[in-house]
Amino acid sequence: MDLYRKVRLACKDGMSERAAARHFGISRDSVRKMLSFSVPPGYRRTTAIRRPKLDGFTEIIDAWLVEDRGRNRKQRHTAKRVFERLRDEHGFTGGYTIIKDYMRDQERRSREMFVPLAHPPGHAQADFGEAMVIIGGVEQKAYFFAFDLPHSDACYVRAYPAATSEAWVDGHVHAFAFFGRVPVSVLYDNDKCLVARILPDGSRTRTKLFSGFLSHYLIRDRYGRPGKGNDKGSVEGLVGYSRRNFMVPIPRFATWDEFNLWLEAQCRQRQAEILRGHDETIGERLSRDLDAMTVLPPAPFDACDQATGRVTSQALVRYKTNDYSVPVAYGHRDVWIRGYVDKVVIGCGGEVIARHPRCYDREDMVFDPIHYLPLIERKINALDQAAPLAEWGLPPEFATLRRLMEARMIKAGRREYVQVLRLLETFGIDDLHAAVKKALQLGAVGFDAVKHLVLCHVEKRPPKLDLDVYPYLPRATVATTSAASYMCLVSADAP
Repeated sequence: MDLYRKVRLACKDGMSERAAARHFGISRDSVRKMLSFSVPPGYRRTTAIRRPKLDGFTEIIDAWLVEDRGRNRKQRHTAKRVFERLRDEHGFTGGYTIIKDYMRDQERRSREMFVPLAHPPGHAQADFGEAMVIIGGVEQKAYFFAFDLPHSDACYVRAYPAATSEAWVDGHVHAFAFFGRVPVSVLYDNDKCLVARILPDGSRTRTKLFSGFLSHYLIRDRYGRPGKGNDKGSVEGLVGYSRRNFMVPIPRFATWDEFNLWLEAQCRQRQAEILRGHDETIGERLSRDLDAMTVLPPAPFDACDQATGRVTSQALVRYKTNDYSVPVAYGHRDVWIRGYVDKVVIGCGGEVIARHPRCYDREDMVFDPIHYLPLIERKINALDQAAPLAEWGLPPEFATLRRLMEARMIKAGRREYVQVLRLLETFGIDDLHAAVKKALQLGAVGFDAVKHLVLCHVEKRPPKLDLDVYPYLPRATVATTSAASYMCLVSADAP
């Protein structure tokens, strides 16, 4: 630019083009160009680039690239592989560089373009993300539900052990409770937990649980194109934001509930931020979203997967590859199952017969030892080998009670110990534990005594143990003796 200025000033002051070229050491064509343009015009191509060695092979390369679009990204043609195939299969004699330049240009031309979008208030987007967390001292993968309101950028995030259908619905229920309103529509991807099938006309067949959820809240569901995450870019960005800001360093909590309460606090705290391109906080813009959203229904949707099953001869019901126990009285009967995010509820008719924490392992067994006590009482020899009782962490006083009962009554004492355990069908473990400790202190080792003591503990009244109600116990009569009675022990008549 400095040379441009000097040449133009010299010629303006009367220097000829020939003299300027000689003075500045440049050609007269350069001087002529400097006088014609105030700034360097740059190189201007007047004809298309000719690649005589490549022109006959471009159609072959284009066909390979079109075929690659339907294949795994990791198994598509690279420039090196295209060069090798053209050389070996089609007699190409050109160099590798022109192949690389051509493929780079084709890739640039095929890149997708996007239209900037405006998001009206009242609409939402939802998705799931993954991150590593430590819950209860165990490092595991968390699947976190991300719910975004694109107009205000307000968000809600909730973590689950698995991204199941009931987790999708439970995340929505908690998000609606968090905002206190229901969005007009929600944009989703085509997750199999939501969409059972995509029909040829582009419509979706929804899963049963998700369809019931949409009907309960009267939400219009919208879907992006399969495999096109940019159709719901706001929530995709929220997934990345949550992972970087909420999951680094790796979160460490005792329970999932504590973790989710913390995530909820982070979402609420974020509403005070002002994002780039806005002059209002997220919370201030959220008010417009809430005004456009609808009111919550009187009751939340029951976010559970519904199934049926039959109780086996071992009092087990299978749900999602895992077996859950029920009381033995319901053996071989048909039952209904409700699978929630954190629990499994099993019922028969109109009665709930079992509740268990949800297990996300595979081919596992979840027992409630109380379910098997009536059967073990009848089959008392199975007491020591009963799998449901193997890992039952009872307080040590229960083992002491069993030892004393078996020492006094052997097999009958073992059965009576099971009868003590069956008190857990009515009373809590803390109340029974207190009664067992009191029985050991008083030396009243028996089922009737423990039952009386636990009732007294619950009713908060003093115990009144009377041995007259135990006719099977041997009576001991202790006579009053004098000191002279012991003289026979030292006499010759003593046996």
